[in-house]
Amino acid sequence: MAEVALVEVSKSFGPVEAVRGLSLSIADGEFVVLLGPTGAGKTTTLRLIAGLERPDRGNVVIQGRVVTDEVPAERDVAFVFQQYSLYPHLTVYDNLAFPLRSPARRMNEEVVRRRVHQVAELLHIEQKLGNRATALSGGEMQRVAIGRALVREPAVYLMDEPLSSLDAKLRAELRLELKRIQRELGTTILYVTHDQTEAMTMADRIGVMNEGVLIQLGTPREIYEQPNSAYVASRLGTPTINLIPATLLGGDTVPPHVQTVGLRTEHIRISPADRPGPLAQVHWVEHLGDQNHVHLKLATHSLVTLADPVQQLKAGDQVSLQFAEPLYFDQAGNRVGTDGLRGHA
Repeated sequence: MAEVALVEVSKSFGPVEAVRGLSLSIADGEFVVLLGPTGAGKTTTLRLIAGLERPDRGNVVIQGRVVTDEVPAERDVAFVFQQYSLYPHLTVYDNLAFPLRSPARRMNEEVVRRRVHQVAELLHIEQKLGNRATALSGGEMQRVAIGRALVREPAVYLMDEPLSSLDAKLRAELRLELKRIQRELGTTILYVTHDQTEAMTMADRIGVMNEGVLIQLGTPREIYEQPNSAYVASRLGTPTINLIPATLLGGDTVPPHVQTVGLRTEHIRISPADRPGPLAQVHWVEHLGDQNHVHLKLATHSLVTLADPVQQLKAGDQVSLQFAEPLYFDQAGNRVGTDGLRGHA
């Protein structure tokens, strides 16, 4: 496997700057996920590394070698696309073997057979090798598509939302499989998604992007607990973080220059209305079995928090709120340090 680096890379398409001054280093054997909405520059970043696009400025480095001017075939990367991209008239075996039989490789058939069976076993599709691609389920087809990349054993794997077209059950299953395979093989993977669950469960590090800029890079826990902006904070967490005006918390508990307070659902505690703290009204309650999502009105602002199912709450109830470990943001949405202050209301 290999280290991958982007050094001050920029790429524009006409007036649109898809990637702006992006510097990113991915360690050998690391699983890095780029997270962001459509148009954030995630896929363009993958295409720049693969050589499918050429940067306007900056360099792409793979295994310590500047590859900016090299064609895709010279870069030793494998690209897994969102769509399956299989040959429907071929069997699973021949789809997996196809990259190894290309004119650039023409590997010995015994080596091909061994490699195909190893990958099929990793992906739990060894019983499907004789099937045509058209006879497979969606999840099986995506496994074959991933297998076509794995069988090549390239320096770097680039994956562009490979699970997004699958149903929720299959996505959850393949998330686990893909992470297992990455750990077993020690592969270097750069993975693009807009799905926060994929990012949180698979990544060694997450890079949050917006409008072509890498906003923050860190472990899933760092990104979740220590976001550097309200934008980053809103990318992770279900339900999403509550962002409310600082004036609702009272001046004594909020650091200077704070305009917005971020409250994760697990950091809002509900107490009877006679307890200290801001008063809110229960708007409605979602019963989810092991927990409830409680929708509240604090003045004119909506909040969502978690509550134990045994806590008796119903629409119209008045409650008192306590806030643990809020996040503070200035007028521009940047994180404000607390200088040791842990605000509680």
